[in-house]
Amino acid sequence: MRGIHFWIMAAAAALLLSACGGGESDGQGGQRRFVSIGSAPPGGAFFVVGSAVAEVLNANAAGNWEVNNEATSGSQENIRRLDAGDLDLAVSNAAITYSSLKGGRDWDKAYEMRSLMTLAPNIALFITSAGSSVRSVEDLKGKRVVVGPPGAGFEHFLAPLLEAHGVSYDDFTPLYNSQAGAVDMLSDGSASAAFLGGAVPTASITQASASMDIYFVPYDEEAKQRAIRDYPFFTAATIPAATYRNQEEPFQGLNVGSMHLITAASVDEELVYQITKTLYENRQQVAEKHPAGRAINPENVVRNVGTPFHPGAIRYYREIGIWPEAEAEDQSQSEDR
Repeated sequence: MRGIHFWIMAAAAALLLSACGGGESDGQGGQRRFVSIGSAPPGGAFFVVGSAVAEVLNANAAGNWEVNNEATSGSQENIRRLDAGDLDLAVSNAAITYSSLKGGRDWDKAYEMRSLMTLAPNIALFITSAGSSVRSVEDLKGKRVVVGPPGAGFEHFLAPLLEAHGVSYDDFTPLYNSQAGAVDMLSDGSASAAFLGGAVPTASITQASASMDIYFVPYDEEAKQRAIRDYPFFTAATIPAATYRNQEEPFQGLNVGSMHLITAASVDEELVYQITKTLYENRQQVAEKHPAGRAINPENVVRNVGTPFHPGAIRYYREIGIWPEAEAEDQSQSEDR
């Protein structure tokens, strides 16, 4: 009986150690860590990018980790789960991450998020039918306007953009639908305008321009520059002429929050360093799986979009000589505020 009791206790201890370790042996005396990435529902760019990141990290793991991409509801859920320790990494919209850092709008507190790398821009705009009376952002007042999928968090960048134009959600009837659903609502007249965007070309805008004559609602230049000045995640972006059917002139648009890869401030510096290094050194593999991988380049990957970078990422970027030292001062000031 004593022998049986000994082996039961030993097995229980082994299970406890395994549960606390967060991984399993790599066969070489080390621990392989299980890493989870939060992305978004299947069908959008975030899920595909999250899958690409997971695949490339696994292909170049060298026994260090096993990475799984989780389908989530998007940026807001990702940030809350990073904070709770349920995720290790996540794809997020820079505007939504910035809002979470401040703890404003719908957040219950300030969330300590950190960036690993800035990815592809999210170029968005309002479109309407060519025969619509909507010819400016101000003309949205009194109309029915699709403002994004329910729960997606578009209000974190759309509300300040509207505010710069002297418009708020109270001035029109906000409708919630997917981008494809928004195009259907424009086609059947149940919406006067829709806010659409993403990587260029954006599938929903291509769909809309193929099925009907559309009008790109221009941003007021002064309002756009005011938004860029007030929020670090906004940057000017041009949609080249002929990107969409009957688009004869370039459209002076706006990046309303780049996609970026984030983690919680408390995540281990060495892990973040190794993940950043692996993704950067194998960026071509990411690009082969999704065009967002092309944004992993020296000019873009360290671009400030309002979220401080994690020390592990900064260490790697300094090692390869692409971290702008002026950025270090800006980040320090940001963290002090």
